[in-house]
Amino acid sequence: MKPCTSGSRTSWKTDAIARGQLRAGERLPSVRTTCRVRGVSPATVFQAYGLLEAQGLIEARPRSGYFVRARRRVRGAQPTAAPAVPQATEVRVSDLSLELLQAVQDEALVPLGSAFPASHLFPFEELARCGARAMRRVRPVQVTSAGAAGDARLRYALQRRYALHGVALGADEPIITNGAMEALNLSLQAVTRPGDLVVVESPTFYAALQVLDRLGLRALEVRTDPAEGIDLEALQTLLDEHRVAACWCMTSFQNPLGALMPDARKQALVQLLSRRGVPLIEDDVYAELYGGLQRPRPAKAFDTEGWVLHCGSFSKSLAPGYRVGWAAPGRFASQVLRLKIMSSLATSLPAQLALAEFLAQGGYDRHLRGLRQALTQQREQARRLVARHFPQGTRVTHPTGGYFLWLELPPAVDALTLYRLALNEGISTAPGMLFSGDGRFTHHMRLNVGHPGDARLAPAVQRLGELAAGLAAAAAEGAGVNAGGKAGHATDRQAVAVPPPASA
Repeated sequence: MKPCTSGSRTSWKTDAIARGQLRAGERLPSVRTTCRVRGVSPATVFQAYGLLEAQGLIEARPRSGYFVRARRRVRGAQPTAAPAVPQATEVRVSDLSLELLQAVQDEALVPLGSAFPASHLFPFEELARCGARAMRRVRPVQVTSAGAAGDARLRYALQRRYALHGVALGADEPIITNGAMEALNLSLQAVTRPGDLVVVESPTFYAALQVLDRLGLRALEVRTDPAEGIDLEALQTLLDEHRVAACWCMTSFQNPLGALMPDARKQALVQLLSRRGVPLIEDDVYAELYGGLQRPRPAKAFDTEGWVLHCGSFSKSLAPGYRVGWAAPGRFASQVLRLKIMSSLATSLPAQLALAEFLAQGGYDRHLRGLRQALTQQREQARRLVARHFPQGTRVTHPTGGYFLWLELPPAVDALTLYRLALNEGISTAPGMLFSGDGRFTHHMRLNVGHPGDARLAPAVQRLGELAAGLAAAAAEGAGVNAGGKAGHATDRQAVAVPPPASA
């Protein structure tokens, strides 16, 4: 019997459910039967059924097996891609982004504006044990002479993981850094000079804009599709019209859109930039948080000439706070290592040793399977909440990985006003204007939904929807008053009537 390939383990059941061949309430074949019919192991069947359950297609019933779930259709279209902006912008980090970073540290706030998933999702106790074991074996000379490129054991473990995904790193890669942000900073410094133009996505992660601001660089924003990432035709036009020093993007589960570039587009992106001699700085910190069966291939997998500076981190997938990241800078490895020595010299050795030990014990992939399933379920739940409670005309992304949702609100809803109103009620959000150098996306917002098990999340999303609906209604009422020729003014952003909670 022909064995089932990894790419088809769930597709046959997914298609059968979509076509109605397996109907709501119908029992799926048992694990034993599926093993026999499909020629796979029980572990494979449990993994496949777990993914179908995480996607909301089936449900497990104690002592009864797996059954097809009645599917709830989530209304609402994808947000629209931002129009092209042909001119470069001088980046200035707003006080709002710094305010947001400080606000999300308040544990009393519902962290919809945070950039990290819930802390309980990470194996901190096991990491601590791994760190203690590793430090008992360390020689004192290792602590005082830690190499700038990083611990050899951790670098080797990363090289092996890259190889499993079809990426062969050079002998001088990766370079261990203090989180992905240092890797990205060093990579950008290696290929740019103050005043240079750097292409970024639109919208883009606000930390990228902070780096450009600090280094005196200018942003050139390129149209980005909420589902498939950078518009390659728009990028080619920008390259034709401007002298671009580098391109910085997230090719897998982009922050804030959650966009995943298909392999063919990643390959085309690498080829386009390589032909022009433009370095690609690939921020790939969310790639391990995929919702399907296989990890997305990075753009680095298609790099044959060393133009991709690939940056990753354990901060979003395993160990927030350990601040361990890395860069695989291709042909720019020597420049990045030189800058690393000049800036921070080396990365904390105890943190590296703990992570190397954890990876060697085989715990990483086991942890990731649970993390992915929890985040997939939470994304779907949050999308249903948005569809139920936000005003008509709201659009929300359909990411297949990560833990962010990007919302395009009705044009009358000012995201900054909504941010202030929500903050007053103990809810943090990330308003859309943070994600552009020129403050666009005024009626957009990013929501962090990576907090499964937090009982505050559902009421917070509901309340946020009520506040947005109140702003939309107030704007409509103001427009009606003005259209009728009556005395009055447009709704004051600071004097919006706040609707009471639905439960009041």
